[in-house]
Amino acid sequence: MTVKQPVLKGVHHSARPTWKLRETVEFYRDKLGLPLVHAISARAWGPANHPDFLHFFFDSGNHSTIAFFYYINTEQPDFTQPVDDYRFEATHTAWRVDTREELLEWRDRLERHDIPLIFQIRHELIESIYFNDPNGYYLEITIQERPMNALDAEDATRTLESAMSREDAHLSGGVPFSCIDQVWLDKADGIAPDNTDQVVLYVLDAPEFAPLVDAARQNAEYGLERLENGYWKISAQDALVFERKKLGFVPALWNAALTGGFVGEVTEFDRYRLQISPGAR
Repeated sequence: MTVKQPVLKGVHHSARPTWKLRETVEFYRDKLGLPLVHAISARAWGPANHPDFLHFFFDSGNHSTIAFFYYINTEQPDFTQPVDDYRFEATHTAWRVDTREELLEWRDRLERHDIPLIFQIRHELIESIYFNDPNGYYLEITIQERPMNALDAEDATRTLESAMSREDAHLSGGVPFSCIDQVWLDKADGIAPDNTDQVVLYVLDAPEFAPLVDAARQNAEYGLERLENGYWKISAQDALVFERKKLGFVPALWNAALTGGFVGEVTEFDRYRLQISPGAR
């Protein structure tokens, strides 16, 4: 018997706690202009130590909402306090707009309401602006430059399967999972296990990585071949060298330049220059 696969229909809401009720309402409703569309006011749920609370929702477009819990007569615990730490900043909400003009309109709105912009950045498929709400939560408004396709999904599968294998080995007492280069080396082995070149960079055939392919095409010392599995193979007998500014890569994209996988050893990778040299596979 065939089992019907359930399908999600998008995000209904994301939710976080707040201990700044007025500031949060005025920020989302008045400054960002998101309509307040629903509120639950309730006595404690579940455990005896659960406080009375308000749970309120703002319309964030396309049938989605962003929601908050305000726990009455409670003190904010330390673990929810905003800190300048990548682990705290990783939890965020990202909203989509359709055009870059809309993105810039939102940036203008933030400026009009004296909401500091953290940064505006292009990374791979998207360009985004980032800012904080009164609770210190990261917010993002983004435009997706191109649709995700089957090749993106296949590459993501290669990446995550390699990473999960590394994590499994690490947790079982094997080789520590210590850096992303391990994933990139594994991906290269999976893409072309019979590769015999000393130095190779595999580049996903996607517009954002096209400057790497163009640079290889212009260098007579580099080999360039498009593989049937959707990757370009850039090879050299000595070393592969790329410079970020010549490629026109923004820093976030530059940091992901090796995402297709490589063979060799990364002997230099700073803000401006990447060099892959011959090394043990």
